[in-house]
Amino acid sequence: MYGKCGSLKDARKVFDDMPQRNVVSWTSLIAGYSQSGQEDDAIKFYFEMLQSGQMPDQFTFGSTIKACCGLGNVALGRQLHAHVIKSEFGSHPIPQNALIAMYVKFDQIDNAWDVFSRVAAKDLISWGSMIAGFSQLGYELEALHLFKEMLCQGAYEPNEFIFGSAFSACSSLLQPEYGRQIHGICIKFGLGRDKFAGCSLCDLYARCGFLLSARTAFYQIEIPDLASWNAIVAGLANNGEINEALSLFSQFRHLGLVPDDNTLRSLLCACTSPLTLPQGMQVHSYIIKLGFTSNVPVCNALVTMYAKCSDLSNAFNVFQEMISIADLVSWNAILTACKQHNQAEEIFRLLNLMLVSQQKLNHITLSNIFGACTEIASLEMGNQVHSYAIKTGLVLDVPVMNGLIDLYTKCGSLVSAQKLFDSMENPDVVSWSSLIMGYAQFGHGEEALELFRKMKTFGVKPNQVTFVGVLNACSHVGLVEEGWQLYQTMKTEHGIDPTTEHCSCVVDLLARAGHINEAEDFINQLNFDPDVVVWKTLLAACKTCGNVEIGKRAAEKILKIDPSNSAAHVLLCNLYASSGSWGDVAQLRSFMKKRSVKKIPGQSWIEVKDRIHVFFADDSMHPERDQIYAILEKLWLQILDDG
Repeated sequence: MYGKCGSLKDARKVFDDMPQRNVVSWTSLIAGYSQSGQEDDAIKFYFEMLQSGQMPDQFTFGSTIKACCGLGNVALGRQLHAHVIKSEFGSHPIPQNALIAMYVKFDQIDNAWDVFSRVAAKDLISWGSMIAGFSQLGYELEALHLFKEMLCQGAYEPNEFIFGSAFSACSSLLQPEYGRQIHGICIKFGLGRDKFAGCSLCDLYARCGFLLSARTAFYQIEIPDLASWNAIVAGLANNGEINEALSLFSQFRHLGLVPDDNTLRSLLCACTSPLTLPQGMQVHSYIIKLGFTSNVPVCNALVTMYAKCSDLSNAFNVFQEMISIADLVSWNAILTACKQHNQAEEIFRLLNLMLVSQQKLNHITLSNIFGACTEIASLEMGNQVHSYAIKTGLVLDVPVMNGLIDLYTKCGSLVSAQKLFDSMENPDVVSWSSLIMGYAQFGHGEEALELFRKMKTFGVKPNQVTFVGVLNACSHVGLVEEGWQLYQTMKTEHGIDPTTEHCSCVVDLLARAGHINEAEDFINQLNFDPDVVVWKTLLAACKTCGNVEIGKRAAEKILKIDPSNSAAHVLLCNLYASSGSWGDVAQLRSFMKKRSVKKIPGQSWIEVKDRIHVFFADDSMHPERDQIYAILEKLWLQILDDG
């Protein structure tokens, strides 16, 4: 009684005063400690029980295994399993069910199945534990097959928890039709209004995009609890229905229910663009009022929300307020925000703070840092981070290796990229694609195509990025026929639908070879509206080949999509100038002046002795401009002397 009421001091006092103790006495105390979350004490008394010469029964094993499960001690769990087998209760459902639940908690589904398959008289808990285990650990089809087997045997009627696991399996598989069938069975067994089954059902329909069915499932729940409200709020929020989600959020608060961190994170996850920033700020106000500003997962979601809504300033404010309690997810959230907004310098500043705080980095952190190094083409910083990855062992992760290959290729260090690629045991499609793209971008078309052939030999299936690299390679080396054939096989052989990027590559391929008319015909026969990039590629080719007529049409298409596109105006202006149409040049420049269309100045940078020097076209602001222009003048004179 004292154990079940949580008064373990009194339970222990009664136990200590007993002149004689039997298995029930020991088991009651062990169960009390186990149920109260004091697993260490439960295990301690189990060993004391053994030392006293008292043998455990099925109830003792059940409570002790549950305590071991709470501790997460795999080795102790195996010892208890061995003890159960040796005892006379090895075939009893209670310890066997506890072992199944324990192995599921330890993510050891094979061991859980091994125990389950040996249970001679499976009860409802046996079936439920195993179905739940399969569903939770990513074996959704196995969960549904076992659920079907249970129904076919007809020994037990499934309860609300088993239905909940079945619905969760359907949800993970994104199989609403399976869910509908099980929904019908659930109604037949009289559990259609149960809150546990209804919560999982609501989540299933919402995840599959059936919001009407999700709402119906929710409103059929007799007395929805917080988990049920969270399911419908999350479902609506994840499907972009932020206003309705906020409305339901207000409803359940008026009913007296207190939202938890799951509710708030669901609402924040729905705010993914500047248009939803006002709603996100409303949720932020709720968070402050409800006192969740010290809840790390909620604050992490806030940082991500502001970043997605293009409000980097508020993302930094939230992070600054929580920096003393920030975890690795927090740091990664703010680093990702900086990467999304091309704030490379901020990433390096935060990296220094992160290292000072002795926070360990993971592959997500390194991915953001590699992105920053790539953005400013900082090979030196990339080498330093590579060294860190080697020292910490993170370089063994495939995503980290891929990030490094991408960094080296974009910084032009193809030798380092190739060396890193060769050191990988099992390069994936991202590894191959990054290297192919690198070779293609720097004009090594033959090497890129040879890599593509090797990739297919190794049985790695190419993706969209791979074909961008391969088509670029064909363009650079003038392999028009081969590039065209590869484009044709994308859909037929590899099941990849060509995107505007692939089409731009084909236009570039044809135009570089002088086939301007064919390039224009190719664009006109596309089954989707080509974007600015496709037409700009054609316009640039027209400038090179001096084709004014097609160039004008391409420029008109660009300006129809984006009237203020400065690149189109400049390219067309250059095209007129190269063909000697000075009247058209003057007219176009006058038009640009009226519309206030200005060319974005070219920019480049170089890293010298840990300092990045940035240069603009006609730059006169650099502190060493006099020396720079003096050297430029000398070089110019040498060029003139050399003819």
